[in-house]
Amino acid sequence: MGRTWSLRLRLLVGQVIVLAIVCVGIGAVTELALYRYLVGQLDVNVHDASQRSVRIFSEPPTAHWHHSRTFPRPGPGPVFLDAPAQPVGMVGAVRGQDRGTEAGYLTTAGGRAALSDAAKAELAAVPVDRRPVTRDLDGLGRYRLVAAPARRGSGDVVITGLPMSTVDATMIRVLMIFAVVTAIALAAATTAGIVIIRRALAPLRRVAQTASEVVDLPLDRGEVALPVRVLESDANPRTEVGQLGSALNRMLDHIAAALSTRQASETRVRQFVADASHELRTPLAAIRGYTELAQRMGDDTEAVEHAMYRVRSETERMTHLVEDLLLLARLDSGRPLEREAVDLSRVAVDAVSDAHVAGPDHQWELDLPEEPVMVYGDAARLHQVVTNLLANARVHTGAGTVVTTRLESDGTHAALSVVDNGPGIPAQLQSEVFERFARGDTSRSRKGGSTGLGLAIVSAVVKAHDGTITLDSTPGHTDFTVRLPLAVDG
Repeated sequence: MGRTWSLRLRLLVGQVIVLAIVCVGIGAVTELALYRYLVGQLDVNVHDASQRSVRIFSEPPTAHWHHSRTFPRPGPGPVFLDAPAQPVGMVGAVRGQDRGTEAGYLTTAGGRAALSDAAKAELAAVPVDRRPVTRDLDGLGRYRLVAAPARRGSGDVVITGLPMSTVDATMIRVLMIFAVVTAIALAAATTAGIVIIRRALAPLRRVAQTASEVVDLPLDRGEVALPVRVLESDANPRTEVGQLGSALNRMLDHIAAALSTRQASETRVRQFVADASHELRTPLAAIRGYTELAQRMGDDTEAVEHAMYRVRSETERMTHLVEDLLLLARLDSGRPLEREAVDLSRVAVDAVSDAHVAGPDHQWELDLPEEPVMVYGDAARLHQVVTNLLANARVHTGAGTVVTTRLESDGTHAALSVVDNGPGIPAQLQSEVFERFARGDTSRSRKGGSTGLGLAIVSAVVKAHDGTITLDSTPGHTDFTVRLPLAVDG
């Protein structure tokens, strides 16, 4: 059943049980110590009474004894019960060798009274070793008894005892006091525990409420925001509950980041599908149109040749787009590229030479080190990186733009930069230039047959080579810099 109790109830019950055990323990130890102390005091009095009784019994009566007010009065039991300073309730007995046991006790009125035969038998059984023993005397209750030999040498034994009623009464009163104090302490501890535990667990309750609110959010669909968080006051890492709240906040941050990533991924996929559909629809529509035109112009050889030329042109464009998409898909799947030593200087020279042919109205410049710069990678893909960067500069800048390809090495990495003095890339678009089908215009026109995948391919290829690419663009200066690890000799 305890497993179904709330944490608050378990803490409260545990606190009360611990306090009860402590109170009972303290009470038991106190009772035991007090009992031993009181019995010890009673034993001292019993020894004093025994010595006094033995001395009075052993010595003959004096003149003073006969003329005192305590002159022995008739009654059962030995005469030393009437001696001065003998306490009320005292039991006295003399056990002789040739006679029975003479016994009696001192009443509250000062007289001597007889004992029952059972009480006399109990007294007769007390060992003669001057050590106090406890016996329950018939009709009188518990007594501490001491048996000592008489001094006459007659073999008589004097037995003296004092009642334990005072000790027992004191122990009962102290026990009742402890019971009342324990009850009050437990009631006060329960009340205080309820208040303290409620306040101590209030942050935990708020953390649980936050977690419940998160559970109710539709995290499996749509764009989900996480407006709920654990308060900073409940996320103090110096407390256990605060550590839980802090961990929940970190978990919510991870969930929010995952949801944002998922939403961004879904958005990119939708945009990718839309753009790819558009890019493929345009050449397909052109192919269909020119095919129908060729069918209608059956006898017009020149028109049919033009239509077939356009069909081939659009087919090449569509093929190029599909190849780019397949390359990105292979890079996304993590398929390894070729790994061999590649001379980036040779790659830069070849790519710039091709750019001269494709863009004769631009100024193409090379800035290369004297020594070859070697990296490990796929030569064809690295050549495509440089070609795409140069094509991007050619397509998006006007005639006469100076495009400089610079290659440097810092001993651990190679840095290849393509810099132009064109109009630059708007600041709001710089974070998206490496996205697929990213474009600087809202129309879907393509200048020079661009598919919008060039820089996306550059970023993916560079990442596959464990490199980085950065962009620094302002009006009149645009710099794409690719950093790749240098090839290690040996």
